[in-house]
Amino acid sequence: MNKKNILFVFGTRPEVIKLAPIILEMKKYPDKYKPIICNTEQQKELSNQTLAYFGLQADVNLDCMRENQSLVEIQSRILTSLDKVYDNYKVDATIVQGDTMTVLCGALTSFYRKIPIFHVEAGLRSYDIFEPFPEEIMRQMTSRVAQLHFAPTEKNKNALLKEDITENKIYVTGNTVIDALFCLSEDTMECAKQFYEEKNITIDEKLVLITVHRRENHGERIDRILDAIEYLVTKFNDHQFVLPVHPNPNVKCKVYSRLEKYENVHLLKPLDYPYLVYLMKNAKLILTDSGGIQEEAPSFGCPTLVMRYETERQEGVNAGVSVLVGADYDKIVHYSSEILSRDKKLSRLKAQNPYGNGNSAKNIVQIIEKYFCK
Repeated sequence: MNKKNILFVFGTRPEVIKLAPIILEMKKYPDKYKPIICNTEQQKELSNQTLAYFGLQADVNLDCMRENQSLVEIQSRILTSLDKVYDNYKVDATIVQGDTMTVLCGALTSFYRKIPIFHVEAGLRSYDIFEPFPEEIMRQMTSRVAQLHFAPTEKNKNALLKEDITENKIYVTGNTVIDALFCLSEDTMECAKQFYEEKNITIDEKLVLITVHRRENHGERIDRILDAIEYLVTKFNDHQFVLPVHPNPNVKCKVYSRLEKYENVHLLKPLDYPYLVYLMKNAKLILTDSGGIQEEAPSFGCPTLVMRYETERQEGVNAGVSVLVGADYDKIVHYSSEILSRDKKLSRLKAQNPYGNGNSAKNIVQIIEKYFCK
């Protein structure tokens, strides 16, 4: 096999976390692969911060985000910027991960140039094009043009088969997010512990982690979510509530105006990856609308309430490691109170993580090698 130039296109922190293990695995074989790392910087600070943790840096930064731009503006800017990347590099294949605007644009640009697309975390479906919005449709559209589909689970594979994706293009690999967790050293966790000590945040048996950022939760939904959180913060005032605040002004302004006044609430800037993992590892309860956290939390046995009405990660719900509560005030309060009223050890989950065992990146690179050796 001749050495292949593989373009990794990403722009958000979750994409970095899930693609970094594959990049690192490819770097073990410099005679076979040259990874080219392209960051659209859809989440500029978060993505670059997380790249550095893995000891990686982008070959190309596109700086595509502008304040309050529309989805159409984001898409056109990323497409135009990516087109120039393909002019400047010889690319043998493009790898994208997940369901963001960056994923769709990377897939489309590669498709227009008839360059094969490998889709990591393929086949996740909610089957509601507005939940999550716009990610559900972006993931579906990417599936139409991909040459290799790396599905985390059998459920994801079956979804692709129902959409007439050829079976020999689909591989069940597990999710690379679990690989990333195994990259964390004891020294890294010790640094995370010191980080919270310096901020005078108590990490004990009464820790609640909250993340909220998804576009479909903007507006009235985030008001209902914050109503529920305020109730919980007041009722369980012996618990510490930690909320890394997303920089989107639609989220940030409301969160600070509602929660900043409570002494047991800690509003933080977006966290470096290991610092977030440290919170997941120690949390008694997680409230989130994040996709990645739904996959990571089961590895730590932490009950997770998913503040979405639909999820493309149904395996966690089926396994009993997460519960869909939407932006429903009563559900958030009921399920949270049930867990927070008990000792932490009584609420720990025993089920295995349904999303992987930590070997996904190695499996994916082996499949790519076979693809090029055909």
